[in-house]
Amino acid sequence: METTTLVENLPHVTSLGVIIKAIIILAIISALAGFGTYIERKVLAFMQRRLGPMHVGPYGLLQIAADGIKLFTKEDIIPQNANKLIFMVAPIITAATAFIALSSVPVFPDFTIPSWMPIIGDTFVPAIASDLNVGILFVLGMMAAGLYGPLLAGMSQANKWGIIGAARTAVQFLSYEVVTGLSILAPIMLVGSLSFVDFNQYQSGGIGDWIVWKQPVAFILFLIAGFAETNRTPFDLLEHEAEIVSGYATEYSGMRWGMFFIGEYANMITISIIAAVVFLGGYNEASAIGWLTIMLKVAFFFFLMLWVRASWPHIRPDQLMWLCWKVLMPIAVVNILITAIAIMV
Repeated sequence: METTTLVENLPHVTSLGVIIKAIIILAIISALAGFGTYIERKVLAFMQRRLGPMHVGPYGLLQIAADGIKLFTKEDIIPQNANKLIFMVAPIITAATAFIALSSVPVFPDFTIPSWMPIIGDTFVPAIASDLNVGILFVLGMMAAGLYGPLLAGMSQANKWGIIGAARTAVQFLSYEVVTGLSILAPIMLVGSLSFVDFNQYQSGGIGDWIVWKQPVAFILFLIAGFAETNRTPFDLLEHEAEIVSGYATEYSGMRWGMFFIGEYANMITISIIAAVVFLGGYNEASAIGWLTIMLKVAFFFFLMLWVRASWPHIRPDQLMWLCWKVLMPIAVVNILITAIAIMV
């Protein structure tokens, strides 16, 4: 199947446009990650019949700024017996891989900067900063690489809770990553491409062409694996505070601690965008209505993660392994076989 990418269709895309897109992704997604913490606290408070943040600004809206100031001004402590280099680098790995993954995801619509603006005028800014023909594989690979952050953080801090968190990171990574890859394989077989653009074009006929109707099992499997990918309840084994204090993040403070959670919320946004583009119709040829609908879809998936946190209890590491290896993986393999037979027939 011949694939056509956005960059090939738009020869006037320049490196300046890509740089501008990268800056927009860094700025807006970082802000959304901070705002996500406020939304999560408010949603959980509502579901638990509490008020949540209320004192800093109207309805607690300025709590984000207060938390940011606290993180930037808090003392950065490095344990005496820790491997200092790895301890300092680990949070950077988590945050960096989260934003690198976003470079191949369609984030916000493409647009052209007006010609009257100095220096950057008449520059086309694409929807995807780096439109790869293996975009899905690249994004999932980068998100998987992000797990090295918690793994190294836990191993470097000479703390028993950190070591346990690191061990759980390895267990969780080996369990869910297989399900993530197998769940997305069946839709890839239907489309015949790994490009997000091709997935969008495949579903351009409207709601009836959405892949979720053809691959409901793959959709459910991908959502479950997405919760584990983003370290969200009920799969937040890495830092389960009732069992291992904060796991890999126990000895972290200040902005290093904040970088872990910026990476986590950025990954939540990434998983939400992938689910919307791959299964729920994409962005409809980059029209204004299409981008509005995909933002609503992303907001729904983000809210779903918060809803699950308020509703479901934590599970044990052995339960996660049992679920992934003995339940989800066989279902994913059977789904792939059925899809292959249907395509051949």
